[in-house]
Amino acid sequence: MNLIVFEDAGYLNLLPLVYGRATFNLRCGADNLLTKIEKAVGRPAEAVFVRESLAPAIAERQTRRVNQPSPSDDQVWINGRLLARGELDIPPNSAAWVGDSLAAARVGRSVGCHLTPSVLTDPAKLRAALNSCAAATLPQSAGRLIQYPWELIEENAAELLRQLPDSPCQASGRIDDGAHIVNPSSVRVCQDAVVRPGAVLDAESGPIHVGPGAVVGPGAVVAGPCYIGERCTILPGASIRGGCSIGDVCKIGGELEASIVHGYSNKQHDGFIGHSYIGEWVNLGAGTVGSDLKNTYGNVRMPINGRPIDTGRQFVGAVIGDHAKTAIGTRLPTGCVIGYACNVALSAFAPRFVPSFSWLTDAGSQPNDVDRALELARTVWTRRDRTMSPDEEKLFRSVVAAAAIYESP
Repeated sequence: MNLIVFEDAGYLNLLPLVYGRATFNLRCGADNLLTKIEKAVGRPAEAVFVRESLAPAIAERQTRRVNQPSPSDDQVWINGRLLARGELDIPPNSAAWVGDSLAAARVGRSVGCHLTPSVLTDPAKLRAALNSCAAATLPQSAGRLIQYPWELIEENAAELLRQLPDSPCQASGRIDDGAHIVNPSSVRVCQDAVVRPGAVLDAESGPIHVGPGAVVGPGAVVAGPCYIGERCTILPGASIRGGCSIGDVCKIGGELEASIVHGYSNKQHDGFIGHSYIGEWVNLGAGTVGSDLKNTYGNVRMPINGRPIDTGRQFVGAVIGDHAKTAIGTRLPTGCVIGYACNVALSAFAPRFVPSFSWLTDAGSQPNDVDRALELARTVWTRRDRTMSPDEEKLFRSVVAAAAIYESP
């Protein structure tokens, strides 16, 4: 049996977070959706199928085959939006649908060869390609398809509670004298990580994972459940409340609650961010604060590609695309979306939707020049000992055209 993980048309509702990554690379809990699927199936994916614009960069980032048909006559195709929690057992020659979305299918080579990216991202074509398959049911215990960004945020704490007890460290880091550990059996400080004097790791409400090479600064308070990735820095005096997942090589200060920071992003200074998803290579200026609760305590509406959608949730903060920047003192309204490669420098509240490649100041909005934005991205990558390849640069530039199609101011 060969496992293949694919993107479908549902990626559109996850923009701007997936302009620069596949849906299955989105983070929730202690890892990403692809890793959860592979664990549920019990084997690594042989191949992934993604949008053509992503394919070269995805091929560089990992070793699985990209957009290449499988020679196997037993293929299990799993939707990359599946937040997999339990065993995935799909009968041969069958397909499990959730509404109009394919959750999983098990097919032979004669069917699998027709599942190209253009078919997988077109619901009508995908139905037609699988019309010979029997109907299967995806058990509720297997997981759920993620439809909107706030669902990842909502599921994050539960994922941490599910995953962290089963992921012990290979080696222990250093906990300095004067650090305070509450419920130490639920705290994992990995190799080369350091917890400084005066820091508090409070795992009474859930486990805490401090990744290899991470530093928790003096006076910082981290409440579980919480995942802190490799080489992260939790700044002195920071307050990390429960339900946070912080990806690799981030710098976090101020207050963070029930949020996901994908990786390589900075929120170094004071300011509250809650119930939010922050992409990669984001920098939030000093004093950037975000609202995650309306004064009316009503449901939050979030603009998905510029169109307001009722989240049905009371607590929703911000969704911030890759390479976005905010200036000092920026204020983010409840349920706002900041697009890819934006610069927001306003004295008033930011708009609820900031289209990708926007440059906002009190003087108005103008396009963020792609060459200028790319040069800044190269600089930021270099500061983290990374180099943008030609394929990564091409992907960066491609977002301008994609955003013009999908985003409505």
